[in-house]
Amino acid sequence: MQKSVRYNEGHALHLASLARREATKRGFLSKRAAEASRWHEKWFALYQNVLFYFEGEQSGRPAGMYLLEGCSCERAPAPPRAASGAAGAKDALDKQYYFTVLFGHEGQKPLELRCEEEHEGKEWMDAIHQASYSDILIEREVLMQKYIHLVQIVETEKIAANQLRHQLEDQDTEIERLKSEIIALNKTKERMRPYQGHPEDEDPDIKKIKKVQSFMRGWLCRRKWKTIVQDYICSPHAESMRKRNQIVFNMVEAESEYVHQLYVLVNCFLRPLRMAASSKKPPITHDDVSSIFLNSETIMFLHEIFHQGLKARIANWPTLILADLFDILLPMLNIYQEFVRNHQYSLQVLANCKQNRDFDKLLKQYEANPACEGRMLETFLTYPMFQIPRYIITLHELLAHTPHEHVERKSLEFAKSKLEELSRIMHDEVSDTENIRKNLAIERMIVEGCDILLDTSQTFIRQGSLIQVPSVERGKLSKVRLGSLSLKKEGERQCFLFTKHFLICTRSSGGKLHLLKTGGVLSLIECTLIEEPDASEDDSKGSGQVFGHLDFKIVVEPPDSAPFTVVLLAPSHQEKAAWTSDISQCVDNIRCNGLMTIVFEENSKVTVPHMIKSDTRLHRDDKDICFSKTLNSCKVPQIRYASVERLLERLTDLRFLSIDFLNTFLHTYRIFTTAAVVLEKLSDIYKRPFTSIPVRSLELFFATSQNNRGEHLADGKSPHLCRKFSSPPPLAVSRTSSPVRARKLSLTSPLNSKIGALDLSASSTTSSPTSTYSPATSPPPHNAVLETVSSDRTISENTPAVDIAELSPCRSPSTPRHLRYRPPGGQTVDNSHCSVSPASAFAIATAAAGHGSPPGECQGFNNSERTCDKEFIIRRTATNRVLNVLRHWVSKHSQDFELNNELKMNVLNLLEEVLRDPDLLPQERKATANILRVLSQDDQDDTHLKMEDIIQMLDCPKAECFETLSAMELAEQITLLDHIVFRSIPYEEFLGQGWMKLDKNERTPYIMKTSQHFNDMSNLVASQIMNYADVSSRANSIEKWVAVADICRCMHNYNGVLEITSALNRSAIYRLKKTWAKVSKQTKALMDKLQKIVSSEGRFKNLRETLKNNCNPPAVPYLGMYLTDLAFIEEGTPNFTEEGLVNFSKMRMISHIIREIRQFQQTFYRIDHQPKVTQYLLDKTLIIDEDTLYELSLKIEPRLPA
Repeated sequence: MQKSVRYNEGHALHLASLARREATKRGFLSKRAAEASRWHEKWFALYQNVLFYFEGEQSGRPAGMYLLEGCSCERAPAPPRAASGAAGAKDALDKQYYFTVLFGHEGQKPLELRCEEEHEGKEWMDAIHQASYSDILIEREVLMQKYIHLVQIVETEKIAANQLRHQLEDQDTEIERLKSEIIALNKTKERMRPYQGHPEDEDPDIKKIKKVQSFMRGWLCRRKWKTIVQDYICSPHAESMRKRNQIVFNMVEAESEYVHQLYVLVNCFLRPLRMAASSKKPPITHDDVSSIFLNSETIMFLHEIFHQGLKARIANWPTLILADLFDILLPMLNIYQEFVRNHQYSLQVLANCKQNRDFDKLLKQYEANPACEGRMLETFLTYPMFQIPRYIITLHELLAHTPHEHVERKSLEFAKSKLEELSRIMHDEVSDTENIRKNLAIERMIVEGCDILLDTSQTFIRQGSLIQVPSVERGKLSKVRLGSLSLKKEGERQCFLFTKHFLICTRSSGGKLHLLKTGGVLSLIECTLIEEPDASEDDSKGSGQVFGHLDFKIVVEPPDSAPFTVVLLAPSHQEKAAWTSDISQCVDNIRCNGLMTIVFEENSKVTVPHMIKSDTRLHRDDKDICFSKTLNSCKVPQIRYASVERLLERLTDLRFLSIDFLNTFLHTYRIFTTAAVVLEKLSDIYKRPFTSIPVRSLELFFATSQNNRGEHLADGKSPHLCRKFSSPPPLAVSRTSSPVRARKLSLTSPLNSKIGALDLSASSTTSSPTSTYSPATSPPPHNAVLETVSSDRTISENTPAVDIAELSPCRSPSTPRHLRYRPPGGQTVDNSHCSVSPASAFAIATAAAGHGSPPGECQGFNNSERTCDKEFIIRRTATNRVLNVLRHWVSKHSQDFELNNELKMNVLNLLEEVLRDPDLLPQERKATANILRVLSQDDQDDTHLKMEDIIQMLDCPKAECFETLSAMELAEQITLLDHIVFRSIPYEEFLGQGWMKLDKNERTPYIMKTSQHFNDMSNLVASQIMNYADVSSRANSIEKWVAVADICRCMHNYNGVLEITSALNRSAIYRLKKTWAKVSKQTKALMDKLQKIVSSEGRFKNLRETLKNNCNPPAVPYLGMYLTDLAFIEEGTPNFTEEGLVNFSKMRMISHIIREIRQFQQTFYRIDHQPKVTQYLLDKTLIIDEDTLYELSLKIEPRLPA
């Protein structure tokens, strides 16, 4: 009988030698001998799950070994000591650390060990515990439980049951066949053995057959079961169930995060503010607290219950039934409708409360709480707005992976339909608060604060960097060079344009914004835009050459202080056109509204808002239009759905023009109509301006006596029919030394002394790029007076003043002769080059008639002349509207005309027709000429680099290598290249999801080039790291690229950050454990920070917040983020309703995204191109393909053996 177990001694010695070199834990321990009182000191080494002990540290051969798998280790008390020992020795022994290793099988004595120090004993115990593989055994038990659950799933599935039933039927048939064969064989044997003595004894062959039959039956059943399980695991149904379970798990995580956000809102803001409102000196009232937070506490309680229900369902996994939870949640979601409906009012109350310094200080203190993670109160108030759409997306994904015969299918579909219905109700309120949140975010960025941004009627238009050119005495520009470094640094301003104000800020070294002390906040009603300096001005004769025609002026004339001029310099002609076009449109909206108010109030006393309310077509739903509850910047309900005809009607409605509607229409019109249709409508409005105002409004407009109206009809000169009728004259008026003073006039006649200074700036004159017109002769002095003469006074036709006035090209022959300009002292002034706005002409013409004159002065126009004046105003407004739309179209959407020559020729013909109008005012003529000039230019004189120019410079003979280039040089040139590629994308490629079609390279070539450039840069980073053979060089390369990524972050190039971080996360580089071990902790922490910013988690939540709150142009965002948004909008909502109406709400969402993209496209980096760096970055010979990279990675660090 064998007494011992044989083992491979050579292998054991090899393991002992490995343990001496690579042991997890080594050191001297005392081992208790067989005698209870003796301890022997041995040198122990722990390797994997084997514990070796040697006689000494230098011993080459082990004295013994223990297998630790399945053992346990625990501390043991110190054994009792003999009383005869010395007291000092006894104390020393008591301080030693004792522990015991217990083995899990019988017949093995426990191993008793001791060491000198307690911390060393704990380390030994932890190492032995890890070597016992107890954690793996626990994990094995968990896996066994999961396996049991999977078996239960298989047993409950209908498909598996059907397959099993078919298999059993087949086996029954097979058994019956085998039985029949056995019976036949038995009968055959009986015939062959007729003389057998004991027939009752069973034949041995039959017994063998039965055994084989039993074995085969069991084997076939096991084989069929195994096949069924394997087929199901690989089936689409099982894959769909796995995805469904993952969606549910993600939903639970998202719900947990949302409940935490509500918890922070309630506990960090709501409850502390309630306590503050109850203090002796409350910074806020209880009513304001209720208005700001609404029912957010109730929402938190509701979702805490829903979250607990979800966790209880997960505890019953794999059986996941969620429909009943949604059935409970749906009736309670109406509280969201109340929250969303009042959300805009909530932000308004918050904006008003922030004007209180005590409240603002207290709020900043609350926001500094670590639980807020740097987020503002407005952010937390926004989270409930998007919870219902998040549920809809989750249910949509859940239904996509739920079989049609599933028990929850109908309940989930019902929940989805109810949520979508609720979402449609909430959609309008959600979109209206975006502007308020944007204004509050900008107000928070300004150190001093800005009260005008707390006005909820302000609508954000655009922002960017401009250079403010300093000015000296007499309004003359200082002769500074455009390339001056001091001008760029000291004069750079961060500018923000709103519908009513223009903000100019400086940026401090810390990134904070400071309003200029003088001219930081410009009210657009007091501003006049001058795009091109007048050729007659001394201070600007050379400015076009000095500044390259990139400068424009804003002349500010505040009522309570002296006028001043702000000169701004744009980085490019394209950006200048965008700024001036938007400023012009904002000024036009303000002044045109004022002009129409004056016109409509004169006779009918119906103001424009009341007139708009009386027109039900502007707010009442009809078969061809549907409105939302949200008001646009002109306080008119926004269009939700409409026919193309109604959209064109809104575009050309002379009573108002919302700039957001204009931008949305021009961005998306090609989806639902053509450029030819739009141009035809503009041409029709120019030729027949009265068709742009509804009949009811025209009746109010021409609310005069029936007799006068009958006279018009009798004479056949009805203004409704044609454009060629007489108009009041733009009179010669006083001009000052400043060329822009003529644009805003104040009448100083005795008439005006009774009614106050009459401001004639109600109409915008900034539709012309050059907003002044210099007279050929010297201007008259300031104290010139406009005199009104009684209409019955006889004036000689032969006086010089009359002759000069009759020769004026700005004057209509039918001008009434009772209005004349007379300079002091009877001097006669040539007014042949006068420039006066339509509002000025109207105000002058109706000044005496509208307010009544004292006896002895002019009694005013008769009704016929006053009606004619109003007709003149409408014609001028129609012309301004057509020129405004064309100006926006030409300056912001030049690609439409570059690709469509027929459209370009039609616009040129229309503008030439406008120039031939004899009643055209000088500023309108100049505006038309400027549009013609821009449209006639073959190429825009853009001085900025293009990718084609850089590629042509790549023939540089000397190429730089990675080691010789600094991180700053690499980051700057990566940013330059990324922005060049990003800004080259035309906005029409963002329409229609062309980048996801089969012919994407033809439909969206620039988007595909951007994607290819991103991949090339990421491949270059990975290839450069893998080119190094030694570990230290690779680690240094990783640290340098992370530094480049951090500089890109500082330069707001988040596309470059993602290029580098995605390269470092590739499997070929991420698996290099030895290389990453050499990378410093600071670099790893920095990389984690960068990855968190550009993470795709939550639809790039962190990147969006960074771009919104902490990033100003120039910047390069990640294009994939916007493409994902556009794809979601395109897939989630159709372009047209079932009735064939245009889904203009969808167009507004698409336009909002495109505007954000173009905002980053139009602001350029001031980075000098370095050919040696770009040659390295664009060198495709350095790029290694993905497969080769991974093979090289395996060669550098092979896989560890299993």
